[in-house]
Amino acid sequence: MNKKISVIIVLLIAVIALVIVFILTPPAIDFTAYEAGQARKDAFVGHFQPIIAEENTRLRALRKELLALDETSRNKSWVQDLAIKYRVEDYDGTKAAHWDELLIKVGAIPVSLSLAQAANESSWGTSRFARVANNFFGHWCFEKGCGVVPNSRNAGASHEVADFDSSVDSVKSYMLNLNRHYAYTQLRAIRNELRSNQQSLSGAAMAGGLVGYSERGEAYIEELREMIRFNQWAQFD
Repeated sequence: MNKKISVIIVLLIAVIALVIVFILTPPAIDFTAYEAGQARKDAFVGHFQPIIAEENTRLRALRKELLALDETSRNKSWVQDLAIKYRVEDYDGTKAAHWDELLIKVGAIPVSLSLAQAANESSWGTSRFARVANNFFGHWCFEKGCGVVPNSRNAGASHEVADFDSSVDSVKSYMLNLNRHYAYTQLRAIRNELRSNQQSLSGAAMAGGLVGYSERGEAYIEELREMIRFNQWAQFD
């Protein structure tokens, strides 16, 4: 009898866990079901704005927790793990340069900029990779089988388009990418300057640090800024 009860308890815990995951993870959404134009835009923003805002809340809380640490606590195991995650090489919290680098890398990404990139990279959620892989930001991966092989991949190329379990995971990966990849050092520098001047984080301003995100360079940046302006997304920042 006790064995049966144990099995039932384990099953109940598994069911509860699945219910929690379902509640916390927004269901997949087919943006092609919405008519192109305002209806699709509204659905897209309505889906992604709260996801982006929630991840930013988590990042701000994490940064606040770091800022509250005294010098003797900057080498705690969880901080060391965070430094590895954010690619602070040979991290030593007693060194000011390492600590400053970690603080510069941990932070929020403006909602307006996130929305603009998601809409731009995924064609408002209707691209092949958005539909089959929950990839809304054009992320690549480089291990065979890690994602979806592009139809137009050049001969000899080995990259794939990363596959995510949900749009939430896609947003989290996007923000981590901007926060730690060397290609976006300028974006983080712009954010740090805005912080230092006690200014709100501006998506239009931080877009200037994305020259390495697309082969289109400056034209891509201007396109993102125009999307932010036209759709009045600065209100979310």
